[in-house]
Amino acid sequence: MFKIGDIAVYPGHGVGSIESVEAKEISGGENQKFYIMRVLGSGATIMVPIANEKAVGLRKVINRDTASKVYEILKERNDIPVVDKQTWNRRYREYMDKVKTGCVMEVAKVFRDLYLLKTDKELSFGERRMLDTVKTLLVKELSIVRKMPEDKIEAEIHKIMDV
Repeated sequence: MFKIGDIAVYPGHGVGSIESVEAKEISGGENQKFYIMRVLGSGATIMVPIANEKAVGLRKVINRDTASKVYEILKERNDIPVVDKQTWNRRYREYMDKVKTGCVMEVAKVFRDLYLLKTDKELSFGERRMLDTVKTLLVKELSIVRKMPEDKIEAEIHKIMDV
């Protein structure tokens, strides 16, 4: 259960602040409670049903130990899947499924794989957008955990990836 003011991560949208908890009437006249979450950076507002918070993947921001593991995933080059034979839309669907899990480790793997793939071949429009999205997700969460500006986190990530 989150409280007003808590920072949370909503899969695919990123880090946000829980601004309020509101009861809304939904179909059939039933009342349901929602977290009202403002996404940091974009300012978008998301209503997350409290009853479904686990199902939709709403989670707390990672800790420093997990952040270190994210950096290890970005450095890893041995477990990269062979993607040459896959069509871009199959890769895209697989990557999207990983992002939707909300697991920061999966998001890091998607970023790493797409970043490295773009050095070998041109990414599709969807893959380029996904690369930007997962980079933003990682940078925002890592900047909060490490208490560093986003541009410094982004520079660190690019340094790791360009080795």
